[in-house]
Amino acid sequence: ATMLFAADTEVSKLTVFIGASLALIIASGIGVLAGSAISEYISEKHLQYIAGIGFITIGFWTLIKT
Repeated sequence: ATMLFAADTEVSKLTVFIGASLALIIASGIGVLAGSAISEYISEKHLQYIAGIGFITIGFWTLIKT
């Protein structure tokens, strides 16, 4: 989406850059807050297993869809 906005001649490149940067900062902040909240209830070892299973699942799904 960022590339499409940047390619549009009617949209300022600075506006696209600022918007994309803010989106990344907000998404990272949400991830940090969610991770710290979840880590109070689930051990780090279990979170690593869950993340690993999630990445493997996404990998298989990507292979099947292509």
